[in-house]
Amino acid sequence: MKKFLLVSAVLATALFGTSVASQAAMLEAKIDVSSQTMTVRYGLEVYRWTVSTARPGYFTPRGTYRPQRTARMWYSKKYHMSPMPYSVFFHGGYAIHGTGAVRQLGRPASHGCVRLHTANAAAFYSMVREVGFGNTRIVVTN
Repeated sequence: MKKFLLVSAVLATALFGTSVASQAAMLEAKIDVSSQTMTVRYGLEVYRWTVSTARPGYFTPRGTYRPQRTARMWYSKKYHMSPMPYSVFFHGGYAIHGTGAVRQLGRPASHGCVRLHTANAAAFYSMVREVGFGNTRIVVTN
């Protein structure tokens, strides 16, 4: 029986490029722009965090994405070197990242990124790094 499971795992890795264990570790972040919340499903765990998306005059892109890159600390070249701790970039320069402007959370306040409390951004960043970009899905809806 053990030999069968090992062969199955090796076959799955060869066919799909990931192990059976990593396929079970899926991560999904759903950002709801209308409620200014982000719901994260990580295995059996569910987190719901308050966020800030684009304020009037700016835009947070809608759609389904995979992470493109991560940065433990990034500084926005476009917006006066503003700090973006624990950034998970999902669409060009748009990212989910921490902010020090926690009083703004719960209402549109950003230039288009999804901002959340830095502790929550750190947790999400760690989850993405653990499961990998291919096992992470980011969904932004109205």
